[in-house]
Amino acid sequence: MRTYRELFSEREFTALFLFSAAQTAAQTVAGLALGVLVFRRTDSPLLAALAMFGPAFAQLLGAATVLSAADRLPPRAALTGLGVLLALGTAVQAVPGLPVRALVPVLLGLGVAGAAGGGVRYGLLHELLSRDGYLLGRSALGLASGPVQIGGFAIGGALVAALTPSGALLTAAALHLLSAGAARAGLRRRPPRAAGRPSVAATRRVNARLWSSAPRRRVYLALWVPNGLVVGVEALYVPYRPDAAGLLFAVGALGMLVGDVLVGRVLPAHRRARTAVPLCVLLAAPYLGFALEPGLPVAVALVAVATVGYGAGLLLQERLVALTPPELSGQALGLHGSGMLATQGVGAAAAGAFAELMSAGAAMAVTAAASLAATALLTPGLRRDGTFRRAEEGRAGVSAAPCPQD
Repeated sequence: MRTYRELFSEREFTALFLFSAAQTAAQTVAGLALGVLVFRRTDSPLLAALAMFGPAFAQLLGAATVLSAADRLPPRAALTGLGVLLALGTAVQAVPGLPVRALVPVLLGLGVAGAAGGGVRYGLLHELLSRDGYLLGRSALGLASGPVQIGGFAIGGALVAALTPSGALLTAAALHLLSAGAARAGLRRRPPRAAGRPSVAATRRVNARLWSSAPRRRVYLALWVPNGLVVGVEALYVPYRPDAAGLLFAVGALGMLVGDVLVGRVLPAHRRARTAVPLCVLLAAPYLGFALEPGLPVAVALVAVATVGYGAGLLLQERLVALTPPELSGQALGLHGSGMLATQGVGAAAAGAFAELMSAGAAMAVTAAASLAATALLTPGLRRDGTFRRAEEGRAGVSAAPCPQD
């Protein structure tokens, strides 16, 4: 597939797109509402950041225990059930007067379920499209994420102001139910991609197989660490400008949308591979300017430029798919998603801890510098593996080096 029009001519892809859009909207509204709710009650930047991104920590537990379900459950049933479960959990968080400590088990449970759900979703995307079409399909899902996050943060901010955070959380629960309806109505029944029942033992066995490949391991780290630290920077938008955090998040979503379009449709194939590292640098470098505590117009400009760098993730995901046997694609992509969310949680915790010791702007700059250092450390290994050169050859129709033996 070469165009977005061809993608959306596929009924099941359209259903998956709608599922992803509703999920993104729900998570955006719920995350902002929880961040504001916790910050109002505790006045703690660290707890506010953890409320928004803390469920990502549970992705590690999910990745170690339930991720084998990504390839061993029927996709339609799994995604429908996930939407209903997330709706119920989000509604529980909206209970008025619920203590902050009572949110923890709910957030952990939703994070564990999300680990398997991410693998199901992206494994299904790989199944629906050819390997050559994965980058375009992933880019199209990014097109859903960008505008939906822009609208979600804007609407979420308005809902928090008009309805209180609990009202915004109930709205997010309704969006999760819509995602379940999209999956149930638009996807056809498909058998699991792999035989056997989901189990902790199967999850660990396949994870070990995926991690045993050095080139694949380096791609995972490149996907996780620089990105996770930058999300930690974003977790400080609320402490930096509580009155304009929604605007900063919305501008960031717009920048991410631009990056997805550039990588998915604009950049020619022969330049895409070598753009990954510069995009990783772009993702973090503008945030160094927050050390100067810029006003809102400059802050908005820095965020808009930086978030274009999220396009690097599409290029690295494409390489991960090329390195992975098809029958393991769901768990491989689920492991990527879980690891990414977990490192985002770590990044949020680290940035929040820095902000307890210094100003929010200075903490943002320090965390961005750590992201740049991670990119610098990872780049030589990726180049030794030929990651970018091989990806480029594969797109150009040249026989690339075979995937490493698992």
